[in-house]
Amino acid sequence: MTTSPMPSPSPPLLELTHANVQRDGRLILNDLSLEIALGEHTAILGANGSGKSTLVKLITRQIYPLARPGGQPVLKILGRERWSVTELRSRLGIVSPAMQTDFTSDTPLEVYDAVISGFFAARGLGLDHVVTEAMHQAAAEALATTGASHLVGRMMDSLSTGEARRVLIARAMVHRPQALLLDEPCAGLDLASRRDFLESLRDLARAGTTLLLVTHHIEEILPEIQRVVMLRQGELVADTDKTQALNSAQLSELFATPVTVSPRGEWFWAALD
Repeated sequence: MTTSPMPSPSPPLLELTHANVQRDGRLILNDLSLEIALGEHTAILGANGSGKSTLVKLITRQIYPLARPGGQPVLKILGRERWSVTELRSRLGIVSPAMQTDFTSDTPLEVYDAVISGFFAARGLGLDHVVTEAMHQAAAEALATTGASHLVGRMMDSLSTGEARRVLIARAMVHRPQALLLDEPCAGLDLASRRDFLESLRDLARAGTTLLLVTHHIEEILPEIQRVVMLRQGELVADTDKTQALNSAQLSELFATPVTVSPRGEWFWAALD
């Protein structure tokens, strides 16, 4: 009797090993080690200035960590140290307010062009970009998944914040990436838009896309997210289950101010004392 070989386990989404990032002679990230598995929806929580934005730039290859002795790797994404931007974006979708600013300012850009240009890691389509039928189909499916199909034909700078954010998620989803990195994704959304937007993220999580949410608002932490990583002044101060992380004592210490945390069904809310 023969047995089939066991499938190889997927590499972690993120492996960060003793990462240090320095700016103007000051450590912005200090000896940060973190591993996140595919399928492990995770929130990165911290106050402004805690190092969250630096961590995002590290993951998206906008900045690089200080080298480790012996040339040992500091950062691996999906098991690899080196990526081209285009290839990385095909595996890890990225959505942030900064990206939205880029797509809604300067040269006008139509919604469908913004989405389908995600295949080329570009802002809009160039003369050298060849769009295949498979790309058109994937773009249409991504727009439908995020509830943004009705926005096709409009210019990006004419959209509300919530509408533009849905388009950018569709752009990130054209590759059917294994994970989404969401950097303060609800910034600028009103209460109703935030609720609708978070529900669309829940749909993606339930469909199998790993979510890595970077925020300082605990009410944005989806029920599907069970792990919370806390940063303060560039250092890891907690990495634990959501129910253990989101309590008044932990949040008061993290934000250096008295905070009362209360569960509301599957969600958590915080208020200053």
